Amino acid sequence: MFKTFMDAALDQARMAAARGEVPIGAVVVKDGQIIAAAGNRTRELCDPTAHAEVLAIRAACQLASSERLPGHDLYVTLEPCPICAGTISAARIARLYYGAADPKSGGTVHGARVFSHPQCHHAPEIYDGINAAEAETLLKTFFADRR
Repeated sequence: MFKTFMDAALDQARMAAARGEVPIGAVVVKDGQIIAAAGNRTRELCDPTAHAEVLAIRAACQLASSERLPGHDLYVTLEPCPICAGTISAARIARLYYGAADPKSGGTVHGARVFSHPQCHHAPEIYDGINAAEAETLLKTFFADRR
């Protein structure tokens, strides 16, 4: 039976927005349990790599005492960018579930399409459109409020 953990990723996105960060959230799941969760922290940490996916994967790797996470799933509210797609590949994430598509900056289905390159060492199974409308609304509202 499939169970989505996108609600938890959306919670992380909402917390990121409350901190003034772009509202993107991610959770890493192993054996049906969330083992790591993060929202964007690029501004807070003054770190252009502090994307939700990267932070959640880092935390999961620390917990696993390994740089690889086979058998783990990643739920993220927005299609991962090329930086995050590369991190997902390097970590050997088994399945990627994401909400909103990102035609402008995506790196999986749009844009760079990192997983389709011959140099890519690992490509996860990809499932898109999970709670996409809610994820899109969070992003659109965040940016509309800043204009």
